[in-house]
Amino acid sequence: MLNKYPLWKNIFLIVIAVLSAIYAAPNFYQPDPAIQVSHDNGAMDKAALDMATDALKKDGIEFFDPEIGANGVALIRLRDKNLQSRAQQVVNLKMPQNYIVALNLAPTTPAWLEKLHAGPMAYGLDLQGGVHFLMEVDMNEATTKQLNDTIASIRNDLRDEKIRYRPPISLDQQKHINIRFLDAATRSTAISKLGTKFADLKMSTVETGEDFVLQYAMTPASIIELQKYAVQQNLQTLRSRVNELGVKEPKIQQMGANRIIIELPGIQDTTRAKDLISAVATLQFHLVAEPGAPAGSTVEYQYKGAPVKINQDIIMGGSNVTGAQSSIDSQTSLPQVNITLDAAGAKKLNDVTRVSIGKSMAIILSETKTRSVTRKQEDGTLVTTSEPVLNERAISVATIQSALGRQFRITGLASAEANDLSLLIRSGALAAPMHFVEESTVGPSLGQENINNGINSVLLGLGLLVVFIIGWYRISGIAAVIALFCNLLLMMAIMSIVGWTLTMPGITGIVLTLGIAVDANVLIFARIREEIENGMSIPRAINAGYERAFVTIVDANVTTLIVSVILFAIGTGPVKGFAVTLTLGLLTSMFTAYMYSRAIINLIYGGNNVKSISIGTNIHLGTIAAHEAAQE
Repeated sequence: MLNKYPLWKNIFLIVIAVLSAIYAAPNFYQPDPAIQVSHDNGAMDKAALDMATDALKKDGIEFFDPEIGANGVALIRLRDKNLQSRAQQVVNLKMPQNYIVALNLAPTTPAWLEKLHAGPMAYGLDLQGGVHFLMEVDMNEATTKQLNDTIASIRNDLRDEKIRYRPPISLDQQKHINIRFLDAATRSTAISKLGTKFADLKMSTVETGEDFVLQYAMTPASIIELQKYAVQQNLQTLRSRVNELGVKEPKIQQMGANRIIIELPGIQDTTRAKDLISAVATLQFHLVAEPGAPAGSTVEYQYKGAPVKINQDIIMGGSNVTGAQSSIDSQTSLPQVNITLDAAGAKKLNDVTRVSIGKSMAIILSETKTRSVTRKQEDGTLVTTSEPVLNERAISVATIQSALGRQFRITGLASAEANDLSLLIRSGALAAPMHFVEESTVGPSLGQENINNGINSVLLGLGLLVVFIIGWYRISGIAAVIALFCNLLLMMAIMSIVGWTLTMPGITGIVLTLGIAVDANVLIFARIREEIENGMSIPRAINAGYERAFVTIVDANVTTLIVSVILFAIGTGPVKGFAVTLTLGLLTSMFTAYMYSRAIINLIYGGNNVKSISIGTNIHLGTIAAHEAAQE
């Protein structure tokens, strides 16, 4: 038969349509506004959830379906989105400090769709809103960290040159490095040996009591350079961490000398976002102190419930770590983090461990996170601020069995902790801690009324297209409309599966795609009518119309496709959002306009004995009848 698809092709198109409908369906289930309550060191319990809900009841905030998920995090859904911030403050004030309260959106996708891994597409900040952070780089801590690294380097250089000094090398409140010597001659020797290695620091000498002190201090120019480096390094690290969160089209940019703006559209887990964005995770490797170590040269930590003293001297820092990947130990089935070092770090570690076999080495994890604290003012208003929290702990203490090289592993971590640690190391270390100056959940930047107008314009345009196509092309127009809806479902399904973000410019791309999809059917139907008017039989005209119009459709769409790909490659923000939907729409419209439209036309007008076709005005049917009469 001339206009008949084989069975397998019809089944293929039906399967594509059904899958498109399934994976596009979650977009029609709007999430509920909610607050999320979690414990920073464990799972929530029923008593803690009741404490949170009681606080909401007391304040008159309506909620429903409070539950503790499988991950140990509580989710409380709210009736009114405008009460989210108030609910967060009320619960934050009631709960102890080791509980974290964050804003969230609770999905309403049916369970059967979730089992099929079907979820809604992401929406941009202009459509859905999201989280806005204003962060400030702590330059005081950045300076302290830089000078402490310098102290470690000076200590190693003096030890290598066998120059005696009075420990410890200290850092005073004015950020001066003070190195004390017994006499002026030893101090002069140290100055000559250290030479110009620390040229970016200002050197001076003072005498205090019996000590001959050599001082180093940062110059104003070096402080400015450190500030620029810290902000730029933190910007780069933040972009890597946000990419790990899977946020599409985020806004991360510098504001002023030491502040950074972060906007995350549609973020779901704000607590984890804050932790990963602000966390300063630094690994330090130390030898465990031996009995009789000098006072002031050791630091005590707790490891597995027992105290352990380590030498202050750092073997190697986190800056030497180039890679980290969490995995499961095949022998113990426990989580581990596989660490890879750069060449300098591998040499440092190898040099120390080669001569320290039988001794113990400790790995110290230093984390600086930010906690939201809500306080009630004298006038009764609630004010939430962010405060930095430093946590240092030993995560590994092990006996050195042999010299270590570029790769080794850290064990003894929980699964979630191993994943987060590897993520923080992999995305890069922050050059300096950052504090949250401002945090807010922002609404859609265009306003809900404008968004509704944009959506209504799409629906109005679609409705007018449907009326025009069916009114002009009759039954064939119905086939084109069905193909058009298949195109929309296919676009929504692909964007949901891939995780592309829909923005207002993206909606503009969809509107343009609708016009392109209809244009393809107009070309096909016009070609069919033209072939009929030229005397071709209806079955052959249908076949020729689709075959010959397809070349024209591809030719026209390829030129537009080239432009949209260029826009995607060089554009940013709104331009990229427009290019994404336009590119996808071009591809899906070519597929649906040809395959689905023809499948329906084949179903209605398939066969070789077709005498009429509803594809426009009656003049064409008259032309067909006149042509057949002439043949008889």
